[in-house]
Parts: sequence; structure tokens; C-alpha cells
Amino acid sequence: MHITDSPDTKEILLHKTLDYLSRLPQDKVIEVAEFVEFLYQKHEEYILKKGIHKMVSNSKSFEFLKEEDELYTLDDLKVRFK
Repeated sequence: MHITDSPDTKEILLHKTLDYLSRLPQDKVIEVAEFVEFLYQKHEEYILKKGIHKMVSNSKSFEFLKEEDELYTLDDLKVRFK
């Protein structure tokens, strides 16, 4: 099946999918419904992670670390491990 990305594509695919589903036995419809629920949950997790990443990226919470002077140098080490 070749799928193009046009404004009507989603509506056409939904109708086509419903047509196919109506021809399947109930156990297969349940299987498809569970898979769609799984895909939806993954999508929701992705959106949530993307939102959290954006929020953290735009946050100024750790700006103070950029301005902080170096407290220690290599000369402060008592033991150096290789």
C-alpha cells in the first residue's frame, strides 16, 4: 500500500481501516484494538518526553553553574588514577 501525505490521507485511511476491521473476526479486531492502544501510549510517552526535554532545555535552573568559578584544579588532587 502506497500512502501519500495529503490533507485527506488521514480521513481516507480511517475509513479504509474501519472497512477492513468490519470484515475481520472479533478476536482479530480485539488484537488490532490492543495494538492501536499500545501505539497510542507510545505516542503519548513520546509527546510527554519531548515536552519535558523542551521545558528542561529552556529552564534557567542551572544557569548558576555556568557562572560559577572553578573551585578545584588538577593541582588539588592528592592521588591521580590512570
